Amino acid sequence: MVDYELRAPLMPKDVPSAPAEIRKLGPGDGAVLERVVEGVFDLPVSPRLTAEFLGDPRHHLIVAVEAGWVVGMITAIDYVHPDKAPQLWINEVGVAPSHQRRGIGRQLLAAMLDHGRALGCTEAWLGTEHDNAAARRLYERAGADGEPFILYSWNFKR
Repeated sequence: MVDYELRAPLMPKDVPSAPAEIRKLGPGDGAVLERVVEGVFDLPVSPRLTAEFLGDPRHHLIVAVEAGWVVGMITAIDYVHPDKAPQLWINEVGVAPSHQRRGIGRQLLAAMLDHGRALGCTEAWLGTEHDNAAARRLYERAGADGEPFILYSWNFKR
């Protein structure tokens, strides 16, 4: 059962541009994701999945809000291992195409790295595609070192 609209809305053209507010969302903030500019997330936001995500204390979502619309986001998960200190895995960074190249991705990344430090994480990591030049530039400018690795994945829907 699909519990969300098929397409995310575009930000209305008559909404004036203003500096984005960077905001960490918590369990009661699901309504913030009711107004998301197209292209921020890969798929339309599901209220059910939003509530589940925001209700889990190890899941983290920071958004960029401009004129009441979410124009960017970053998600991460903090985790522990029996033999390692807490780490932060940054899952995804997304900025609406209409708002790219304005420093929003850099602000979101900095906010999530600060949040990871505040949680006591000793390391943060993420992965991106070799040909994603914009993401690689963002991460390298933020002080990350690129490390070659091979990613394997399993598609359980097949």
